[in-house]
Amino acid sequence: MQDLIFDLIDNEYKRQSEGLELIPSENYVSPAVLKAMGSILTNKYSEGYPYFNGIGCGRADDPDFTEWSESEIAEKILPNYRYYGGQANVDRIERLCIDRACRLFHANHANVQPHSGAQANNAVYFAWLSPGDTVLGMALPAGGHLTHGAPVTLSAHIYNFVGYGVTEDGDIDYEEMERLALEHQPKLILVGYSAFMKIPDFARIAKIRDQVSAKSGHEVLLMADMAHVAGLIAGGVHPNPLDFGFNVMTTTTHKTLRGPRGGLILSNGNVASPLKKPEKTLANIPILIDRAVFPGTQGGPLDHVISAKAVAFGEDLQPEFKKYAENIVKNAKTLATELQNLGFVLQGGGTDNHLILIDVKSSFGFDGKVYEKALDMVGLTLNANSLPHDKGPAFRPSGVRLGTPAITTRGLGVKDMKTLALWMKKVADICADAVASIDSTAQPNTYPTPTSHKATSAPRHPEDILDNYSAELETIKKEVRDLALKFPVPSL
Repeated sequence: MQDLIFDLIDNEYKRQSEGLELIPSENYVSPAVLKAMGSILTNKYSEGYPYFNGIGCGRADDPDFTEWSESEIAEKILPNYRYYGGQANVDRIERLCIDRACRLFHANHANVQPHSGAQANNAVYFAWLSPGDTVLGMALPAGGHLTHGAPVTLSAHIYNFVGYGVTEDGDIDYEEMERLALEHQPKLILVGYSAFMKIPDFARIAKIRDQVSAKSGHEVLLMADMAHVAGLIAGGVHPNPLDFGFNVMTTTTHKTLRGPRGGLILSNGNVASPLKKPEKTLANIPILIDRAVFPGTQGGPLDHVISAKAVAFGEDLQPEFKKYAENIVKNAKTLATELQNLGFVLQGGGTDNHLILIDVKSSFGFDGKVYEKALDMVGLTLNANSLPHDKGPAFRPSGVRLGTPAITTRGLGVKDMKTLALWMKKVADICADAVASIDSTAQPNTYPTPTSHKATSAPRHPEDILDNYSAELETIKKEVRDLALKFPVPSL
């Protein structure tokens, strides 16, 4: 008898195949990545690290440094820093993964073991900071990430986070960043975001770091959390912060990189054995990070995930990936323009990357949660999202966030973006009609049904009234399904 879990997996495959994924933090991995993820490497336990100096991302000033080919990396059995035996194959896999990541992002070193982007960020904090030290990062309401200082997170209870904001046109408020940096003299300056549509001025931020270092007399770590745009960086359509003097770059390995769910830390500096504790200097940040990941914040690595990361990085190094990155941006800019032409108000006036943030409240008068549910009902998946200075509660924000990585992977192009925008406008019109039909004099948490639709039980929330518009939404859903099925989801 087949386990019920596999029936549910089949249901999810059907959902993904018949709909279009617009959540910008989601993507589709290749059959090769899926195969590596499901391999017998999940049986192995590999606390520690492989030996990695001289494999293509060791110290460039090391007199023993040599540029090895991938076949040499895969063939050689080297000493390691593991706590278990039987590591010959996983050592080779992890060395290949490290080498590919370094070549992809032009870094001295890569730690490929973090289980997630959040774990990667926490490891960098642990490597460089002491409890109570100050971190300057983008404030959550401005588009920053939870791990950049949200009060509900563990890191916010350990370190002192100061948040900078964005300007009215949606760009980083560099003047505020500089003022706060000089005032608070942080030990770490962080650039990263989950809802930011511009390209950061990395050179300007590096100069702000230099000012703080000169004023405070202490070294300041410059860190970029590029989880959303790492694939655009790898594809050459977005600047690389490591090229502008940043010491560390963290990222997830899914999203635009099209790898398995996981984290990655890239850094520049000395690469050496993680067994011996080094002096806490910027030059030693790769070693400090290795020690912070294991044993500092994690146990054993997930070897099957590391193998899948290595496969994905190998795909990302191919010329085809550059074209994919270009198409992500083309699709996003086209979709943003089409939405604006239909009356959608976009945060920042559009996008320079793959992220689009719609001010639903200003556009149509209802909140993002209503719109999220309605779009989900037609097979267009995105997420409700707060806007800078949003007055709505976290679970009923004023906006929605969407992006183009997943639909670009499936092969949709700029000609399909107009169709998407038209569907989104039709759904927005249905939402506006549904919300307008709610009698403002109704008792709290009860809403009358529109006279033009069949009555149902009174909804508890405004979006529940959408159930009364099922016929209109079903028509759009069929159109979405017809298009989606023309672009199969990658699978084994």
